Amino acid sequence: MLAPVSGASLAERYRAVRARTTRLFDRVAPEAYYLRPIPLRHPFVFYEGHLAAFVVNKLFGEALGEPPRHAAFDRLFARGIDPVDKAAAERVSVESWPTRDEVRKYVRQVEDRLYETLAALDPDDPPHPWLAGGRLIDMLIEHEFMHQETLLYLIHQLPHDLVRPPADYVEPPDGQAPAPRTVEVPAGTALLGARPGEYRFVWDNELKAMEVSVPDFAIDATNVTNGQFMAFVEVGGYDRPEFWDESGWAWRVSAPASHPPFWRRSDGGWLYRGLFGDRPLPHAWPVFVSHAEARAFARFAGRELPTEPEWHRAAYGDMTTRYPGGDGPPTAASGNLDFAHWDPVAVGTYPGSASSRGVLDLLGNGWEWTATPFAPFPGFRPDPAYPPYSADFFDGAHFVLKGASMGTDATLTRRSFRNWFFGHYPYVYATFRLVER
Repeated sequence: MLAPVSGASLAERYRAVRARTTRLFDRVAPEAYYLRPIPLRHPFVFYEGHLAAFVVNKLFGEALGEPPRHAAFDRLFARGIDPVDKAAAERVSVESWPTRDEVRKYVRQVEDRLYETLAALDPDDPPHPWLAGGRLIDMLIEHEFMHQETLLYLIHQLPHDLVRPPADYVEPPDGQAPAPRTVEVPAGTALLGARPGEYRFVWDNELKAMEVSVPDFAIDATNVTNGQFMAFVEVGGYDRPEFWDESGWAWRVSAPASHPPFWRRSDGGWLYRGLFGDRPLPHAWPVFVSHAEARAFARFAGRELPTEPEWHRAAYGDMTTRYPGGDGPPTAASGNLDFAHWDPVAVGTYPGSASSRGVLDLLGNGWEWTATPFAPFPGFRPDPAYPPYSADFFDGAHFVLKGASMGTDATLTRRSFRNWFFGHYPYVYATFRLVER
């Protein structure tokens, strides 16, 4: 049974998400506000304005038909970028951004308007169909959840002297990974997507629910660690084209990439680029790599990435629960997610979150690449409230990720949620595990 919704409950949720966003922006030194630590993304100033502009354009403009109060900012901050390469990113650069005070004044005005709107909102008798059950507000909130994770990995690419740890920050230990093992998963069906009424809000790419037959396979119990990936680096895997497919090798050469993006060479050894500082490479932590690097490692290991249906079988088996641990959302014991930590922890740290077959770390500690290109399910229809959200990325170059990272809100761990990224994108908190068929 889904909890009842009111304007007041939606306002409470929105205040909570805004508080976390503020906490993230507080990690960024003022002098970094206009920096672009990832060339394929806008600077931080854009994201502070974008979260407010999304509310303005979707709720006040499209749904409620209100006239614009700051049309220039509504346009400037309307939509981010997802270019293929740095050259394409430079073509969409903005010559001049507003001051931080101007952006924050705009944000405050939007927040005040939203709280006024929610105070008068009856989700059972809304002024526009998109607001029925509070659905559009849920969309605004989930949109911000996803951008919180974007902010986190943008911050991660800043020089450490421009990143401010919170007062309560405790550096996670290296930990120790359990012995590698595989789990046998028998043939059966996987339920992909959301059933009608299963969740209060889902994105259009989660529809329609469908059952898929999956042959038997074996899958790693834990994600590939930095220590395991070291074997690929030490045999010169980044310089051996036989381990790479054509597009992956072209990216490797052009990047140029010679090791995982969060690793750093130091006096013949390796350091790990943590959020707040470098540290000796934690061998037990999951390795974060692009899809191209994960595919190359899989070829080196003589194995493969799981498909989206295989990941579902490993996580849920024959169950059709709403979350891997049951029908209730995850708790603090479910995994390294929901900003429990600012960095990863050792694989296998949360044994209580294992699937019924003993597969670990299915939620948190890093999104998991699958072999499945991001594509619509049969019967897909773009959401009229946000038509380009999914459809713009059905291009064969973006791949489905499942699970969650340490910066993923627990709401996004529902069974049907699908994340996706460009296969050569090296900045996301994405790891992987391998299968044998």
